[in-house]
Amino acid sequence: MHARMNHPAAVLPGAMQALHALGRSVAGAGLPKALLDLVYLRASQINGCSVCLDMHARDLKKSGESDERIWAVAGWRDAPYYSDAERAALALTEAVTRLSDRPEAVSDEVWNEAADHFDETELAALLTAIATINVWNRLNAATRQVAGAWNG
Repeated sequence: MHARMNHPAAVLPGAMQALHALGRSVAGAGLPKALLDLVYLRASQINGCSVCLDMHARDLKKSGESDERIWAVAGWRDAPYYSDAERAALALTEAVTRLSDRPEAVSDEVWNEAADHFDETELAALLTAIATINVWNRLNAATRQVAGAWNG
């Protein structure tokens, strides 16, 4: 497999630094890394981004997450492996990733559940994380970046 082009964020001056800066701001907001990686994994499943699926599944595994939690994230509603806060974050991830799939992009039910578990700063970080992974997914999928190539 070959990518269609070099990664767009590496080609466009300043883009890679901007995306990494967003990632650093999210990482510094206090949300657990495992929660963020679950969010990244779920959005990447929805978007079909093999690069991010590979990367974030590996990150979860390296941080000690169980195989069950990694494998079942696509079916999180029916799997017993996730906390209520993780479920709220995953529901928000799905809503924000699939904005046009419903009349109201993010329902009050989804929003209120997330707001019950996360304060304003954490919600801001969660929304920024979801938006950022969607950018990475779209860049990678559109240019057919190769899963695992970044891993050496």
